[in-house]
Amino acid sequence: VQLQASGGGLVQAGGSLRLSCVISGGIFENDAMGWYRQAPGKQRELVAGISVEGTTDYIDAVKGRFTISRDNAKDTLYLQMNSLKPEDTAVYYCNKRIGRRYSWGQGTQVTVSS
Repeated sequence: VQLQASGGGLVQAGGSLRLSCVISGGIFENDAMGWYRQAPGKQRELVAGISVEGTTDYIDAVKGRFTISRDNAKDTLYLQMNSLKPEDTAVYYCNKRIGRRYSWGQGTQVTVSS
């Protein structure tokens, strides 16, 4: 299974980005999925998750600002990020929400300037 995240970039505080992650080689529709991030010097953390049925969950730091969604027909996971803050700066990854994770892809860098 390959995970290809894209859509990151440099944005000013208050701006928006939409991340995409294409999952190839697996049965995407059968997996609960999540977006993770890793800031410099910090551990990777789960930011948002979405179940097979579409139920979503978020960490408190991004609630009301980020929206996770999925398109099973396109084997693609999305993360809409609004009202970005400098503390959102990190490399963002997608992977399974629970169970044994797939090999992590390269992720996509999000940098928010103040």
